[in-house]
Amino acid sequence: SSRDITNTINPSISRRALPQTTPKGAEQGTASAEATVTEPPEPSVRVDPQPVLPSQNTQPARRTSGDAERQIAQRTPLQNEAVTASQQQSSPSKRARTQEPSVKVMPLKYEACDVKDLGILISDMLMELVRLNDGFPLRDGQLTRFHSRAPPGISVRDYLFRLIVHATLSPPILLSMVFYVDKLCTMYPAFTISSLTVHRFLITAATVAAKGLSDSFWTNSLYAKVGGVSVRELALLELEFLRRLDWRIVPKPETLVDYYKGLVERGEGYVME
Repeated sequence: SSRDITNTINPSISRRALPQTTPKGAEQGTASAEATVTEPPEPSVRVDPQPVLPSQNTQPARRTSGDAERQIAQRTPLQNEAVTASQQQSSPSKRARTQEPSVKVMPLKYEACDVKDLGILISDMLMELVRLNDGFPLRDGQLTRFHSRAPPGISVRDYLFRLIVHATLSPPILLSMVFYVDKLCTMYPAFTISSLTVHRFLITAATVAAKGLSDSFWTNSLYAKVGGVSVRELALLELEFLRRLDWRIVPKPETLVDYYKGLVERGEGYVME
């Protein structure tokens, strides 16, 4: 036939070059089958790698545990021993620094110290005396002019800070007040520092020390107002105070130095430079 002759003469001619008479329905079925079965998936678009530009919002990559393990594996035995020794030496000091409380360094000369720090040291010392002497019962005939009917509502520290701020008490005056505690208790056995006497003692000692050691001082009306007593009562307390001390109210300079060092040594959280 003619179709066989054509294939024999030119075998390169494909069958698609020859007319085909296939039913219409068969063509649609064949096309759908080819699309369903033999069509390959659409290839993904290839993206060429681009250099990563630094960004402000980007965070540095974190090291993973695998990186740390590889670094540890690459260390030499000498490096491992050095790292272990440095960790053992640094860890106790770090724990010591975290557990160690803050310490305030006080100057060698009491004239240069802060009156607030000195007020804290003096108030702590007075409170120890108050707690000690309040444990002893009050006997008949031991009432002094410094005794009050009931303990005042203000604490010893707040009262002393009130005097420091409003009566402008300097370090020499504050240390002289501590000196008066020992001297008055020695020369006046009926007097003790307690919750009933400490407030009147403080305002009287501040008034006497300011007049005896300072070139300039306030009037009795201001001291009385700051201390919460009347002017007449303050005058009586001042006169009683001077008589009991035999009018010897000016301590020696080395005495103030000794009291200052003693307060710093016994104070918690304070050291001398």
